[in-house]
Amino acid sequence: MSDYELDPLPYDYDALEPHLSEQVLTWHHDTHHQSYVNGWNSAEETLEANRDAGDFGSSAGAIRSVTHNSSGHILHDLFWQNMSPEGGDEPEGALADRIAEDFGSYDAWKGEFEAAASGASGWALLVYDTFSNQLRNVVVDKHDQGAIWGGHPILALDVWEHSYYHDYGPARGDFVEAFFNVVDWNEPAARYEQAVELFE
Repeated sequence: MSDYELDPLPYDYDALEPHLSEQVLTWHHDTHHQSYVNGWNSAEETLEANRDAGDFGSSAGAIRSVTHNSSGHILHDLFWQNMSPEGGDEPEGALADRIAEDFGSYDAWKGEFEAAASGASGWALLVYDTFSNQLRNVVVDKHDQGAIWGGHPILALDVWEHSYYHDYGPARGDFVEAFFNVVDWNEPAARYEQAVELFE
């Protein structure tokens, strides 16, 4: 059985200021994200014990816990990697071309992504949809509701209140705009190219 661990942030806790504060990143990563790692490991232990005992009475709940906590861990990990102190530019290269092809323009994609972020009870994601072979913006609530089967996340934005309320109060839109000041498009571009290589 895998023992999942929380990787350190790929930058210092204060590296994204003033857009995301050191206080929020410290709590969000070290406490909140860690809780999903712990929950995933605990649920896997329950499933393994149930298999060994041949007693599956608590397995359905543990499977739901794996789904919820693994999704929380994976999306948070992607969220941290999508940002850097050197971020803030627009995408370039193959990803920029594909955004223009699938959405009409970067501005059209960004407007739609911001709409997804304003309506989400969890996450706004840019995914590569392997069924339709195109990029899509999706709203994912509670980490795992609203995902597209076969959709490979390219860019993730956590819009739960814990992500922004300390820094921005109820002004979620200001937080979403601040996110674009720290998006490092090199990382999403690499994820896009990997998806295309696998599925097109």
